[in-house]
Amino acid sequence: MSFLLKAGLLWTGSREIENGWVHVRHGVILEVGSGPAPSAGEMIDEPSCVAMPGLVNAHDHMYQWATRGYVPDGDLFTWLRALYPVWARIDADAVRAAARAAMARLLLAGCTLSTDHHYVFPRGRPGLFAALVETARELGLRFHPCRGSMSLGESQGGLPPDSVVEEHDAILADTEAMIGRYHDPQPGSMCRVVVAPCSPFSVTPELMRESAALARRYGLRLHTHLAETLDEERFCIEKFGMRPYELMEDLGWTGDDVWYAHGIHLSDAEVDRVAEVRTGIAHCPSSNMRLGAGACRVEDLVRAGARVALGVDGSASNEDANLAMEAHQALLLARMRRSSPHALDARAAWHLATQGGAECLGRDDCGTLEAGKRADIACFRVDDLAHAGIKDPLAGLALAPPARAETVVVEGHVVVRGGRLLTADEGEIASEIAATSARLAG
Repeated sequence: MSFLLKAGLLWTGSREIENGWVHVRHGVILEVGSGPAPSAGEMIDEPSCVAMPGLVNAHDHMYQWATRGYVPDGDLFTWLRALYPVWARIDADAVRAAARAAMARLLLAGCTLSTDHHYVFPRGRPGLFAALVETARELGLRFHPCRGSMSLGESQGGLPPDSVVEEHDAILADTEAMIGRYHDPQPGSMCRVVVAPCSPFSVTPELMRESAALARRYGLRLHTHLAETLDEERFCIEKFGMRPYELMEDLGWTGDDVWYAHGIHLSDAEVDRVAEVRTGIAHCPSSNMRLGAGACRVEDLVRAGARVALGVDGSASNEDANLAMEAHQALLLARMRRSSPHALDARAAWHLATQGGAECLGRDDCGTLEAGKRADIACFRVDDLAHAGIKDPLAGLALAPPARAETVVVEGHVVVRGGRLLTADEGEIASEIAATSARLAG
């Protein structure tokens, strides 16, 4: 019931402790320190690793793992229009296979807490949300599933085809049912439900307002896409007479219980306003570059005091789910955007990937390694070919992102050891997702 994890370097989120250790019991960190260690029932010794808080994925669409590689050279709207008919064929088995692949990859890359924004619910296909929750439980991932939705089909001026949108009242009723079935508000919770209409171009203003009211009635968080592309900006101005962020303010979608995915095309005043009202931004650098959507003003948001996290986004616009890579991409993209090597440093990038994500998801019990926090830990080797000899290991891990974590602990349970997933068979998952992808492709 208790164990001690030792590492060559322990980064708590604020301190760097050489030859540090973390003492854990019942999934909770009792203490961190260095030197003589307390006795424990089990010892994990990683002298060639940096141990840090488990990484937090603040935006994803896991079902998309089954449709990677589609439209490799398209922008967002082109890409979405091509994929909506494919996604209309998903069922619970496809969602389960895709989620197993996505979650396995996240865990292997050091992620211990992830959200998932699932907004495609084809008619007559039950059990999709349940498949996500059950898979997270099976693999041992701390999980914040978002009950997403689309209600504004093409016939009403929206982007998605009518075949993949749902009725307004059915969305709200099912969202409330999923809250009752799966949401756990307790400290250390392994599952918290989020209310998450998809985007301004796929839901009605009425659904946005009523979803916010529903979430706040239950004390839940709110999530949606915002300011991802200039196409979205033009859509909002033409249809609503407002920029995307102005629309969110009008709909009551701001505050410290809200976080947006992307937040690329924000004005100076909007950056300041986001920070002022404590709304979060999930930066998805690989996806944004893959789609040519633009570069989030991360350094400006951080400087303004905004909550900023990292996300891998859906696998169909980012064919991997390596959060360490997203820290690397965020670092380089900020420097390129600012034309300065001082725009973002390695420790700031790791902050986005850990505590920043926990803050956006509303978790004050995760994101750092300190007494009283949950025992979510990722260990990365720094003696391998990519990192050996780099004097500053935290900078080295950001500049040369590791492909895998060596050891990963979630809620005090070891789920990755020696770079291998312990809670499922990686080869079996790969075979299963290959078959599922082929089936959806027709």
